[in-house]
This record gives sequence, C-alpha cells and structure tokens, in this order.
Amino acid sequence: MAAAAAVPGAGGRKKREDLWSHFRYSPQANATECLVRAVRGQGAESNDGHGDEATTVTTTSCCGFKLAGKNTTNLKRHLKASHPAIFAKIPASITPKKKPSGVQQQTSLEKSFAAATKYDQNDREQLRKEMAIALWIGRTGLPASIVEDEEFILMIEKFDKRLTIPKRTKVNNLIDKVYLDAKLKFREQLATAQRITIGLDIWSKKGLTASFLAISACYYCPDDKKACHILLSLIQLTHPHTAESIKTCVDRCTEDWGVPQNKILTAITDNGSNMVAAFKPVEEESESSMEDDSQDSDSEDPVLATDEQRYGAMVRTPCVVHTLQLVVGMIKKETSVNKLLDKVRSLVKLFRKSSVATERLLKECKLTLVKDCPTRWSSTYIMINRLLQVKDSVVKVADGMTWDYLLPSEWQKLTAVKELLSPFAEHTQMLQSDTQSLSLVIPALLDLQAHLSDILDEQGHTFKDLGSLAVKMRANIELRFGCFLDSTHSKFSPLAAAACFLDPTESLLTNDDLQIQDILSKAQEYIVQLVPPVVREEEEEAEESEKGEGAAAEPDKKRSRFKYLSKTHRPSKSSRPKPCVRHEMEKYKQELSHLTEEECSSALEFWIAQPDHAYPLLKPIALDIIAMPASQAFAERVFSVTGDLSRGRRNRASHFREKCFPQIEPVGY
Repeated sequence: MAAAAAVPGAGGRKKREDLWSHFRYSPQANATECLVRAVRGQGAESNDGHGDEATTVTTTSCCGFKLAGKNTTNLKRHLKASHPAIFAKIPASITPKKKPSGVQQQTSLEKSFAAATKYDQNDREQLRKEMAIALWIGRTGLPASIVEDEEFILMIEKFDKRLTIPKRTKVNNLIDKVYLDAKLKFREQLATAQRITIGLDIWSKKGLTASFLAISACYYCPDDKKACHILLSLIQLTHPHTAESIKTCVDRCTEDWGVPQNKILTAITDNGSNMVAAFKPVEEESESSMEDDSQDSDSEDPVLATDEQRYGAMVRTPCVVHTLQLVVGMIKKETSVNKLLDKVRSLVKLFRKSSVATERLLKECKLTLVKDCPTRWSSTYIMINRLLQVKDSVVKVADGMTWDYLLPSEWQKLTAVKELLSPFAEHTQMLQSDTQSLSLVIPALLDLQAHLSDILDEQGHTFKDLGSLAVKMRANIELRFGCFLDSTHSKFSPLAAAACFLDPTESLLTNDDLQIQDILSKAQEYIVQLVPPVVREEEEEAEESEKGEGAAAEPDKKRSRFKYLSKTHRPSKSSRPKPCVRHEMEKYKQELSHLTEEECSSALEFWIAQPDHAYPLLKPIALDIIAMPASQAFAERVFSVTGDLSRGRRNRASHFREKCFPQIEPVGY
C-alpha cells in the first residue's frame, strides 16, 4: 500500500485526496513523485550445480516517476499508462453533494416569466417578435385570441422568457398596421405599372348563405423587374349577383387602389352571364338601351352615362381554362363514353367505401383510387389515369373481393379516352399559372386541334364514338375560341395573338398558315394602338411628311438658290429619327430569325435584357402583355386558401378577413 502523501498547497481549490494519496509534491523542485509500489520479478540460478533450472525472485519498490508541476490531468495520465488497476478505481470527478430530499413544487407560469428580466416595451427585440406573432396570425387566419391560450404561452416561454406576449387587441392593431403598410407598398407598385390586368371570380358557401367576390391584379413591376399577381379585395356579395353589383364592386376596388380605368388592359372572368353583362361594350349597351327605353334622348339618365363612360374602356377576356373545360365536358354528352365513365366511377366508389379493399390495394401498389369532382379541373382525367396506373392491382383485389370490374375491351377503350384527355389536362395545368401564360393560348389551341385530328385518324376506325367525339370537340374549340383564332369573329380579341407575337419562344411568324398570319397582322395593328396617342400622332405626321418631301423634292431642287444655307438651316427629318413602333416590330422580326434557343429561353427575360434605346416603344408594351395570365385561376385559388376565413365564425369577422389576408402575402398563392 502506498504511503500517505502530503497534499501540496493550502490555498486555492481543494485537492483531490483520492488522487494525491498516490503522489508527493516537492515545492523546492516543483515536481511530483509517484509513490505507487510496483512488483517486479527477477530470475536467478540454483545452488545445486545444475544450470538448467532457475528460480524467480519477487521484489517491490516505489515507482518513483517524477512529473513537472502538480497538474492533476498529468497525474491521471501517468496512472492510466503505468498503473491501470489503480486508475480504474479513481472516479472521473468528485461526486457532488446530494441535494436535500423533499417534494419540489412546480413553478407557476407567472413566476416563471417573472424570473427572467423582461424586455422593455419599446425594446427592438420585443417589437420585432411582436410583429412576427402578428404576421403569423394574419397569414394563417388564426384568431387573435390564440395569444391568450396557455399552451401558446408555454411554447413562447421555451423560446424566450424575456418576451412579453401581446394581448389580442395589440395583435389586431399590428395586423391593421401591416395591412396599411402593405397596401401603401403595392399602391406604389400599381402606380408605376403601365398596364394592369384584373381577374374576378365569385364563390358561394354551401347552402348559399354567403358569397364572395375576389378581385386580383396582374402587372409587370419595373422596380422588381418581374411579373406580379396580387389580391386587391375579397368582398362579400349580397344576392342577387347582378352585373350592376359586380360593376360597383370593381369600381370601388379600383378607386380604393388608385387604378384608373384607362390603365386596365383587360378583365379576365368566367363565362357567367352576369360577368359578361358587367363588361359589355358601350356599343352593345347603347343598342340595348335604345331598344328597351322609349324615352327621349334628352332625358338620358346621368348614372347610366357615367357607367358607360367608366366601363367603356375595360375589355373583358374570357378565362381560357374555364372555356377549355367546357370543351372537355362534351364527353358527358357522348352516350357510350359516359356509360363507360359511369362504370369506372362505380368501381372507384366500391374501393373507396371498403376499408378492406383499400388496405389490400395499398399493400399491392402503395396507392389508392381517386374520385372525380365536377368542380375540379381535369378531375376525370386524373381518375382515369390513376385507375390505369394501378390496373393490375385493382384486378387482383377485385378478384379477391369477388367484384365485377372492366372488361378487356373496356380497359382498351378507357386507355383511348385517357389519350384523348391527356393534352387537355397538360394545357390546363400550363394555362392556369398566375402570370406569363397568355402567350401560350394560341399555340395550345392549335396543338389541341391537331391532337383531335390525330385521334380521329388513329381511333376513328377502332372506336367510332371517340372519332365522332373528337370531331365535335374540334368544332367546339373553333366555336368557343373564335375570339382568339378567327380574325373575322364579331368578338375577336387580338390580345392573345399580340402576346404570342411578342413571345420569342412561342412566336408563329414562321408558320405559313394564312389564318395564323392574318391574326398576327391584327396583333401588330393592336400593338400600334397601344402606343400613347401623342406618340402615334407624331408617327403618322412623320409618315405623311416623308411622303410630302418625296413629292416636293424636284421643285426644291430647281429653285434652290443658297445651297449652303439650305443644307445648314433646313436639315431633313430623317437625320433626326424618332421612335416608331412599326419599325421596332420589323427590327424584332429580323432579330427573332437569328435567335437561338438559349438566347430566348424565357420571353420576360428576353425583353428585360433588351436595352431601352433598342425598343423604346415596343419593350414596355411587350413586358406588360407577356406578364398577363390566361385565366383568373389566381382569384379562384384564393378561396381555397381563405376557406377558414370565409366560414362566418365569430373570430373571423369580415374586417379581419379583408384586411389581414389579402395584402400580407399577396404574391404566389
């Protein structure tokens, strides 16, 4: 056993006796000596004269290893390396004192918060976190009373005990402040935008107890250099939803946001009769009023005249996706196809109502069947696509459940129906984007017409009903989309053709079809009309002056007396060229013929990259038109996001719904 050792130093922290009992420190030499006795064995020859035998002599002696200083870590290392048995008995640290036993009471919530020093009410960190809570409540549509919930308070305590949680009144005030700040920001953006496209949609609750009108605005923001789509207003409507009530809401919204009517390029709506009547052209309104009213022209209603003047410049554009789904809905009118779809729905309904079949199907393919919904776009295609995707698993499970399913010929026909609807679903997905989809309308419609012609050629002999359906759908596309594809149509709108013309990725300038070239020429005339009137008048005067100078060139040459003065003081107008949108369009056509796919990957990026002096008139028009959407799906998706805000609960009042939701997160729903 090692002898007791003197523990060096009387001051400082207490030395570990369990460790220093094996060492001795010398202050004079400033060294520590190991006192552990080690057992050693030595071999020795025997005294009987035989050299082939030996004995072992065992001796003990002090280790005597010396270490500089008195660092306990070095002492542990020596014991671990040279005396592992002793090192194993020494604990890693001194055992702390045991706390007195007894039942501890849980600290109350108020005392726990009071234990830490709270932020000052005007502290920057306190204000920043209060605003974060208000933004979270506003964006999610949660009630402001959640800040008084005990679980919410406990959660915040885990994050920051110094934070004083604001009361519901303060949260509502912060939400109002955020709304006003955001509204001011987007009003400034709308003021910088040259042209704006608005979208409208109406949604009614189940039971028709309440209805809401969503009004959105899409525009190109010059400051951010991107296309933006924001929600301007979410208004609760009263029945009936007449055209006049829609007009009033639009008028109130545009006045509130400071958007003049001449800045609105078009209004995109569905094909409802009230929407069509709300944006009826002035000529049609005047004709209908002349037929219906027998009053004298001098007694014209001033309110009606104001409405005509206000809404006469706003043109309505039908939602392309809504109209496209009306074409898809023609499959319900084909008896044989509808009969097949009814059988598919019955099979899907069987699986969705049986938990046993659903569980077996999940084990087979990890997927379930999808039911179509009449109010969801492309839902019939999604139902058919999923059924064909898990066809083998469905057949196996149906056999196990002794259920009837489709015949082989019906599976084959269902595959053909899927091929018929597939391009419609793809183009619907593409055209329902929030921005930059109007230029895709004409190429998509032409592609669908070509697809239906191919269906007629491929499936017309095998399934005559599908061939007949393809012919009807093609004729329906020409009828419903004549406003985009037929320049002779009474309601032809060159807006989609102009967007296609200005999109270098989708331009149809190289197409030799006479109909396409005709609508593109109409598009160019429309672009000329979008130039400000003052600039357009200057262009017309310049063209007339050029013609006049050409006719008067000979008389001037005969009577010119002072040639030097005539050259100096009468410079030709051609030496000072002015911007001309027609010349810019010709320049754009020439440049388009030399562009590669890499240079025109995005239409918006192409026009943003163009210098302002290259296309001073055409570039702003192109950016505004390219940014436009093809549908008002943005306004419709608002109701999916704001479902909880529109359920009429007490904590979701109308002022809270209209203020906290629309402008806090207006882009990219």
